[in-house]
Amino acid sequence: MITQLEIDGITIDIEKKKVKNMRLVISSATGKVRVSAPIRTSQEHIKAFITSKIDWIKKHQQRFSTQIIQSKNIFINGEIHYFQGVGYILRVIEHNTNPKIILTTENIDNNTKNYITLYVVPNTTADQRHNIFDQWYRIELKKIINPLVEKWEAIIGVKSNECRIKQMKTRWGTCNIQAKRIWLSLELAKKSLNCLEYIIAHELVHLLERLHNARFVGFMNKFMPNWKTYKKELNGL
Repeated sequence: MITQLEIDGITIDIEKKKVKNMRLVISSATGKVRVSAPIRTSQEHIKAFITSKIDWIKKHQQRFSTQIIQSKNIFINGEIHYFQGVGYILRVIEHNTNPKIILTTENIDNNTKNYITLYVVPNTTADQRHNIFDQWYRIELKKIINPLVEKWEAIIGVKSNECRIKQMKTRWGTCNIQAKRIWLSLELAKKSLNCLEYIIAHELVHLLERLHNARFVGFMNKFMPNWKTYKKELNGL
């Protein structure tokens, strides 16, 4: 019989069977977490075991998620690409001018569809199309992060010196406390604005508390009461 346990926004399948030791497995295809435990193992023991592995679980889930996204997208017609949490159907149009990306919403037979149209020169490779998307995501993310950082600086009562964007495989954001510099993952351009604001607030709170301890959680509860909902949304994408 398989039961489920949720820890820190992650749902874990628990299966008790005739084994000597607990074993934790993450599916590289789906990111799903499963724990096999001896039949007589208590729920408290299982929970403590998973809690001790939670950082490792998150790291590998994010790595697998990145690999899955990259393996699926070859930037051809019909793919689904995300921007600010909304899925868009990709249309590729070849033309002989500079590449560009345009978002549209169309109503076809009373059915609303979102399209992301990529204009490229003929014979553009998948890697080149990928680079065009990344450049566009970076530009669009830059347009909105500074106002959001200023908003959350005022709420939290801190001041950062700089906020930058970069590709990150295993993290959504980082904070250099000494330099007061925040780094955001380029992948956040694909996520909802709630998720983006959660990461910005999370990194700014590190200017008050370096560790992910009870004091840090207290600050997050104070400044963004719904942060756990956004964290769960982000981890589930």
